[in-house]
Amino acid sequence: MAMDVKELMAKVGRIRILTNRLIDDQLAGDYHSSFKGQGVEFDEVRPYEAGDDVRTIDWNVTARTGIPYIKRYSEERELTILFLVDVSGSQSYGSRSKTKAELAAEVTALLALTAIRNQDKVGLVLFSDRIVKHIPPRRGRNSVMRLAREVLAASEDACGGTDIAGALQFLEGVQKRKAVVFLVSDFLQPPGAYEKLLRAAARRHDVICLPVGDPAEFDLPDAGLVELEDPETGDLVLVDTASRRVREEFAAKAAADREELARFFLRSRIETLPLSTDRPYIDDVRALFKRRARKR
Repeated sequence: MAMDVKELMAKVGRIRILTNRLIDDQLAGDYHSSFKGQGVEFDEVRPYEAGDDVRTIDWNVTARTGIPYIKRYSEERELTILFLVDVSGSQSYGSRSKTKAELAAEVTALLALTAIRNQDKVGLVLFSDRIVKHIPPRRGRNSVMRLAREVLAASEDACGGTDIAGALQFLEGVQKRKAVVFLVSDFLQPPGAYEKLLRAAARRHDVICLPVGDPAEFDLPDAGLVELEDPETGDLVLVDTASRRVREEFAAKAAADREELARFFLRSRIETLPLSTDRPYIDDVRALFKRRARKR
């Protein structure tokens, strides 16, 4: 059942307070050093000093003044940040204090608000087995909270499966210039279903994948006979969780799927930020920023 407007706005308000506090306390300055702009632009000329690269000498100004001058450039800071967020049926699951969709909304708001504070533009694509909503990139704090609101609202009403390839095809059609793309999903699809398109997107854009999980998806509790429902298809299956063999097979299959996904990201050289509903995410976000800053 979908949450009412009052409950939705209360959740958005909590996300606003939480993300503002996290940025102020722990992320200030880290974002700016982690993401590159579109290129470089001319800044100014200044007199040549010993040790300057002679290739930067501005010969026109030097000839006119009789004094060596060099050109200085600065990085273009304006970025476009796009969030591709999975709102399929499986995102509504959560065995802890929050669902995967709520975690996705929090992290989306955190990253988007950090981007807005750096004068960047943020946009959103919500998808399941179709494109649910597209919000073109824009500036402003109101845009950030709208993103969080849309993720939560869409996830509450979500049904159907996941089509990551379709979302990436849509991205290719709407975003021609290079952007930083955060792809947020539980990635329950086999990588082969979207591998080619994700690799192509990573060549054009700066793509970071955020696999969102819940511990109960990887380890069945001993709870006797349990009827499990696939949130994307509605299929029901009766499982004897009291059986040690069943629990071990379930855990082994879940671990193999996670390892396959991790190997795919590593092989494709796509950066990841794994998230789980049972642990804080701020340290993982900071580690991502610092890792990227070191690479620069």
